[in-house]
Amino acid sequence: MSGLTVDNLRVEYPGSPPVVAVDGASLTVAPGETVALLGPSGCGKSSLLGAIVGIVEPAAGSVAWDGEDLTHVPVHRRGFGLVFQDGQLFPHRSVARNVAFGLEMAGVARDERRARVEELLEVVGLAGYGERAITDLSGGQRQRVALARSLAPRPRLLALDEPLSSLDADLRARLAVEVRDILAADGTAAIVVTHDPREAEVMASRVLRMSAGALQ
Repeated sequence: MSGLTVDNLRVEYPGSPPVVAVDGASLTVAPGETVALLGPSGCGKSSLLGAIVGIVEPAAGSVAWDGEDLTHVPVHRRGFGLVFQDGQLFPHRSVARNVAFGLEMAGVARDERRARVEELLEVVGLAGYGERAITDLSGGQRQRVALARSLAPRPRLLALDEPLSSLDADLRARLAVEVRDILAADGTAAIVVTHDPREAEVMASRVLRMSAGALQ
């Protein structure tokens, strides 16, 4: 199977007995496809996402890409990107240098970095904003910068954990469409975690519902 394959994944947290956050989850995401994980707070969506990208160690099951087992591969070697709900941008860096961060860490040449940053700022609707300070941006603009930064190293899968939840309702509705279009334009596979059914329907081509640690 090409793309992401998650098989019978289980996530537990320490306790007596252990707390089961994800119980036997299996899913696939094809290259270029966006899948939403929909469910209420505390149902295990973020734990499942964390296990997929590698920031949470699963108790059982497997994560693979194009048939290659990544279950115990370090997060920085999986080729996956992650966008959090607050963006987690670097306030001391300009917009362009935020977007370029992953490329700098990968040792990409300066001219190539500059071209990729300009390309992505155009894609996310922020052309000409490269020298702006992060503190000068609106909440929606910051999330677009976070998205561009995550896309810059060309991840094969992008994980978005409640990426719009900190924004007001009108802005969330607009950005849901924008993020969907940006991912489609870049051809990046994605998993979006959300508790908003409308957001899930707008952003994803397929919606998986989750409850009490299990996919329905």
